[in-house]
Amino acid sequence: MRYTFKPDDCMVISIPLGNIRNAREGQLMPEKFTCVFKDAYKVFLRGRPKELGAAQLSIGVFAICVGSLIAVEYDLAHLVYALPCALFIASGILTFAAGKSPFMPVVKLSFIFNIISLFWSITALVLCSIFNKQFSSVPDSISKQHMFVGLRVVVGVLCGFELILALVLIYWESKAICRTHFNTLPLISIKQDI
Repeated sequence: MRYTFKPDDCMVISIPLGNIRNAREGQLMPEKFTCVFKDAYKVFLRGRPKELGAAQLSIGVFAICVGSLIAVEYDLAHLVYALPCALFIASGILTFAAGKSPFMPVVKLSFIFNIISLFWSITALVLCSIFNKQFSSVPDSISKQHMFVGLRVVVGVLCGFELILALVLIYWESKAICRTHFNTLPLISIKQDI
């Protein structure tokens, strides 16, 4: 026969029993014992969501500013990989809000936005490396080309940082969201004094 319930480490109840030989009547069980409950939201808070959300927000703002500078100076087609970085701003705001209050729908929404941000950062890295603009033979074109490549590298680095932040946040948010809700019992440990 298969066990349908299994204990997990979400709730641990420790009951220290007295010594059976020295115990008087009614003194075997203590009046107080400890119960430790591992809250999934508190585990999520160990990942420092407020700080990482603020970092996501600032990366999004900076990537949009640099991408807009590239688009204004060189070609409006470069807004393709700059404007959707607004997802980083939305993810940062939601992650900060999820770290501020234990409202689980906000944590779930932040989780979804971080997954989307992860895929967008990968796409932006690919687009940033593929997009290239041919320059005319103006005497100033060499320095403009170096500046263009430098700004694209800055956007690529920002998208790389966002990729890392999204991975870290997905890891910590999955600890808060993806948990078993049923078929678990508390782990009860009874310790007897000798």
